[in-house]
Amino acid sequence: MTRVLRPLIERTTWLRWSHLVVGGALLMPYWFLGITLSPVLPVANKVVNAVLMLLVFPAVATFVTGLVPTVRLLEGSLARELLKGPATAIVPAPARSWESRVRAGAWFGVHLAAGVVVSGLSLAVPPFAIVLILAPMVNWDTKFLAAWGWADTWPQWPTPFAGLASLAVLLALIVGVGALLSRLAPRFLGPSAVDRLAEMEARAVKLAERNRLARELHDSVGHALSVVTLQAAAAGRVLDADPEFAREALGAIEDSARAALEDLDHVLGLLREDASRTAAAPQATLKDLGRLLEQTRIAGVKLDADVGAEVEHVPAAVSREAYRIVQEGLTNALRHAGKVPVRLRLGVERERLEVEMSNPLGAPGGAAADHGGGRGLGGVRERVTVLRGEMTAGPDGDRWRFRVSLPLRSGT
Repeated sequence: MTRVLRPLIERTTWLRWSHLVVGGALLMPYWFLGITLSPVLPVANKVVNAVLMLLVFPAVATFVTGLVPTVRLLEGSLARELLKGPATAIVPAPARSWESRVRAGAWFGVHLAAGVVVSGLSLAVPPFAIVLILAPMVNWDTKFLAAWGWADTWPQWPTPFAGLASLAVLLALIVGVGALLSRLAPRFLGPSAVDRLAEMEARAVKLAERNRLARELHDSVGHALSVVTLQAAAAGRVLDADPEFAREALGAIEDSARAALEDLDHVLGLLREDASRTAAAPQATLKDLGRLLEQTRIAGVKLDADVGAEVEHVPAAVSREAYRIVQEGLTNALRHAGKVPVRLRLGVERERLEVEMSNPLGAPGGAAADHGGGRGLGGVRERVTVLRGEMTAGPDGDRWRFRVSLPLRSGT
């Protein structure tokens, strides 16, 4: 008994019923328009005329209305809120292709047709059921019984059961049609092949952007923290013996920390999609390389850098990525090998930007083993791949050698 009465008290049942009633109400203007146009049809047969105006015309008109892109948005929102169940997976959006328009037009017609049937029965069945239920308890006059097609000699004791049965059938119809529409809605209003492709492309772009931001954050902040750690240690050791160097190191720490905070603030702003922060994106290039090398030297690293003057004129995209690549190479040297001498060669040869960095290997299991253990070289490899360059990294005799070759122009 509880299972039978459960649909009667479930909120979903009446939400779906309201969805059907809305569909029935929306069909009324089409019927009124059909009745208005009925006299002008060149059809003599009244039955054919009625079928055309009450069935064919509303079906065609609702389908054509559903082709309007905004109808898919409205119907998707309505189905998601009222049909529940599988329909909650719908993402309401205007139709962007003819496939979506056709499916939305078909859904609009099905919604309105099912809605007008359920709405009509919802208006007619309850009063009829009440009359049947009360029939044995009321002395109906002869005219009233005749209006319902009953004779006063008919037995009326079975009529309450018939009234309850009619209400049960109406409830079952509401539940069944509502559940069916909830299952069908995603097929009619769900994404088309074009929508899925556009969604996948948007997701890929978003993922690529997040990966780029992760690389930027790793390279800039990771380098700054590595440099700051070494600079702070160096300043602490010579604070009494060489105050001038300590002040210089503390100033470099301040600059490094400020730059790292700016990069971090920018990346967090992008992740929050904060337009006010995305406008001033920090884009360091090879023109800023001098400051990077000076910070590394202040950290106590003996840096032998040979940078060709022509590197300042390489294309902007290559310059930005090359700066981050050099930064990551220096960070790896600081983090894994310590304050060992580092040799950097950077120049342009045969339309390619050549980067080479090397440092002595540390103790066994130390620097050489650690160089490839983090995410830094993986991020560098991603940058090199995007620019269609070449990269090698690994032990070379008694040194760790890191080489990158980037084409200055696409396709070279």
